[in-house]
Amino acid sequence: MGRTLGIDFGERRVGLALSDKSNLIASPYKTLQYFSENELINQLEKIALDKKIEKIVIGLPLNLNGEDSAQTKKVRRFKKQLSRLELPIVYEDERFSSIIAKNSLVLQNIKTGHNKSEIDRTAAAIILQQHLDINSN
Repeated sequence: MGRTLGIDFGERRVGLALSDKSNLIASPYKTLQYFSENELINQLEKIALDKKIEKIVIGLPLNLNGEDSAQTKKVRRFKKQLSRLELPIVYEDERFSSIIAKNSLVLQNIKTGHNKSEIDRTAAAIILQQHLDINSN
């Protein structure tokens, strides 16, 4: 069974998380910085091959009322471009994931002020774990 890749998409940085091989546990993986979405997709394609990814979960940043925001539209556009990897791609509601990630890091005594990359990959792990928990049956 292949792994699942979790993505917390941002305009300059993308947090990534990986599931274990049994798709039960998500762990923060890395944060990618990029200058173009094409460059980003090339990096994700390499990771997908190296890590034997079979599915991608992208955090969908909905407004509190559940409606699309400006960032939601960017994520939807990115998903269309990412489809060239020919892997199943699903959305997972990411409301509050960055806040939860930051609070989690604070509880671990990890400074978050200048450590946005750590927050991004932790948020990706939260998004991915939520998806794995919901779909574990």
